[in-house]
Amino acid sequence: MTLTDIKNDPKNYIKGATGDWEIVVGLEVHAQVTSQSKLFSGASTQFGAEPNANVSLVDAAMPGMLPVINEECVKQAIRTGLGLNAEINCKSVFDRKNYFYPDLPQGYQISQFKQPIVGEGQIEITLDDGSEKIVGIERLHLEQDAGKSMHDQHPSMSFVDLNRSGVALMEIVSRPDIRSAEEAKAYVTKLRTILRYLGTCDGNMDQGSMRADVNVSVRRPGDDLGTRCEIKNVNSVRFVGQAIECEARRQIDILEDGGEIDQETRLFDPKAGETRSMRSKEEAHDYRYFPCPDLLPLEFSNDLVEELKKALPELPDAKKARFINDLGVKPYDAGVLCSDRDSADFFEKAAKGRDGKLVANWMLGDFFAALNKEQKDISTSPISPEQLGDLVDLISDKTISGKIAKDVFEIMWLEGGQPSDIVEAKGLKQVTDTGAIEKVIDSIIAANPEKVEQAKEKPKLAGWFVGQVMKEMAGKANPQAVNEILNKKLGL
Repeated sequence: MTLTDIKNDPKNYIKGATGDWEIVVGLEVHAQVTSQSKLFSGASTQFGAEPNANVSLVDAAMPGMLPVINEECVKQAIRTGLGLNAEINCKSVFDRKNYFYPDLPQGYQISQFKQPIVGEGQIEITLDDGSEKIVGIERLHLEQDAGKSMHDQHPSMSFVDLNRSGVALMEIVSRPDIRSAEEAKAYVTKLRTILRYLGTCDGNMDQGSMRADVNVSVRRPGDDLGTRCEIKNVNSVRFVGQAIECEARRQIDILEDGGEIDQETRLFDPKAGETRSMRSKEEAHDYRYFPCPDLLPLEFSNDLVEELKKALPELPDAKKARFINDLGVKPYDAGVLCSDRDSADFFEKAAKGRDGKLVANWMLGDFFAALNKEQKDISTSPISPEQLGDLVDLISDKTISGKIAKDVFEIMWLEGGQPSDIVEAKGLKQVTDTGAIEKVIDSIIAANPEKVEQAKEKPKLAGWFVGQVMKEMAGKANPQAVNEILNKKLGL
């Protein structure tokens, strides 16, 4: 399905009182760069430090203090651009973006405007129905973060914490290609996955290291773009979707009542389920951009770009394709496994030299269910990839059945130990001796002649015999052998 097809798909329209409307969304994602120090100073970027503990004289805008570019932050931006299939600009310029807030010590933000470090790129997203879509990236630029105002620390005063001041951000700006809350959520999720694979941002939205400004407008299908409103600082994927739906509905109601949309900045209140006006929307000229006089243009060579490109890890799309083509994993399952790098790495270790499809089934079934139940993640799992792989080996070579494997898995999870040792110690090996199985089947058939006649009339009732055999043999009988012998005995 092409981008044009998806844009024109009626399922992307939202019904209003006067007919269909189309939502148009563009996202500006602010991703905190993974680095030990800030963009223009040596102050720490440690999260959770005491207020104003990680503040240098540069961050506090003391007179005479000059910024010095952090080389690692530049490399992280280049890596991210490469991961977004984007154009890398070997010459870019830092600008001053002028505005005045209590938590912005300089009275301006050092950012990039006309000449960003990364140009046009794209991300491919997969929607719930399995369809795929390309969302264009307009640019990625580096900038410094502001501090944080705290209004709940004192009854009559606001405090300012400058720990975040000067922390490096990548602002990743999408094109207005997104047409629904579902697409926006898929885009943010995929972008966060790419950043985590690259190691350029941890993507922890709950800690503020990744947040989104959501631009929303509505229009009649086929009309020109409508007036957009920007919803600031949305800090979860779920809230991104909710904010879009609430804002789109608000705009549709205004337009259908004969009103006009004012271009403005708004905030999303998840408890009330509404967006609220914050201020009139600024345009670029309101910020009075001009090149930062304290910083020379940023220049680097193509050789550096190529060096960083060669060192990139395998990214989600490539890994997903390999899992499908080389390991036989279903496309949906591969997508779930690759959505998190730790999960993908765990799977790859467990599936090495084994039936990838069977390993995927176990990971997406019992393994993830156990993690979720105990609110653990991959890093705190009591079962290692090697243990899960060994369990799958025991199923594949018919040492144990799938049902017995569930019991072994539970023992491994609660008590630890190697699957083969557990099977040996507990006497859980599968019975494959057809003579022993046939003997049990004969005794059950002899004791239940009326059930035999019923099964001959309705073959589905043969399942009762299977259950009885498995019960008699403590679940250790080979299911395939049981079915084959039963069918033969019952003449099915």
